[in-house]
Amino acid sequence: QVQLVESGGGLVQPGGSLRLSCAASTRIIGSYAMGWYRQAPGNERELVAAITSAGITNYADSVKGRFTISRDNAKNTVSLQMNSLKPEDTAVYYCNAVLGKTYFWGQGTQVTVSS
Repeated sequence: QVQLVESGGGLVQPGGSLRLSCAASTRIIGSYAMGWYRQAPGNERELVAAITSAGITNYADSVKGRFTISRDNAKNTVSLQMNSLKPEDTAVYYCNAVLGKTYFWGQGTQVTVSS
């Protein structure tokens, strides 16, 4: 069983930045497609950003130009750099790993954007 552990969430003012990290318990970052999802109260979980094993990235329209997903195969981590944060970015952010029909989720980390 693969464990994904997110870190880096917290409270930040609008316009600020946060960097989320996801560490995997086994070496999967280089072979799995990795993604960051978020879920705000009352909303469905939505894809924020994803990166394939080949390094191809994909972003939700709402975060394009502000968020950057990256992967460090040597450290077995995937990160999400979030800049120019807005109150509507407030949510629990989840790390996800997918390979075929196999997928894993982290426990989530809270991001709150508020003045």
